[in-house]
Amino acid sequence: MSIGGQRSGGKTGRGSPGKRPIIVAVQTIDGGKPAPLKIRRIARFKRRRVKQLAERVIAVGATVVTDGLWCFRGLADAGCDHIAVRTGSGRRAVQHASFQWVNTMLANIRTAVVGTYKSVSKKHMVRTLAEFEWRFNHRENFAAMIPVLAGAGARTKPKPYWYLKLADYGA
Repeated sequence: MSIGGQRSGGKTGRGSPGKRPIIVAVQTIDGGKPAPLKIRRIARFKRRRVKQLAERVIAVGATVVTDGLWCFRGLADAGCDHIAVRTGSGRRAVQHASFQWVNTMLANIRTAVVGTYKSVSKKHMVRTLAEFEWRFNHRENFAAMIPVLAGAGARTKPKPYWYLKLADYGA
């Protein structure tokens, strides 16, 4: 996901410099509503990495619909039923019904990040995405968020900086 204005003279799409690759998985439940959200940052879009991610966060045998990018073949390697929908590019791809919630989540992530932070560096992207994921997954009861966060803050023991930095890698 690239945050900010359009850069001049650069490559567009997934391989452009300055973008941080993320995978957003949206599970739909009754009536097509989104279930808890999973956002993961990966180093590069590679079949092996997608397989490892799928083994951690997607149930074996789940049906997964993707846009057909070659690295998503790793989903089948992880035991998922993979349906590749080739959408092309541009507005037609964004408006495809299969990706309505994924596109909505990407727009919400971008709006939340741009509206909250002046800038997000590479080293803070994992935590920024985790924060959005947590807020989205607890959106049903906003009033309960404050006591949960306050309780977690009160119970958490102080940690050294090096320990906190571990969360920035490998997520």
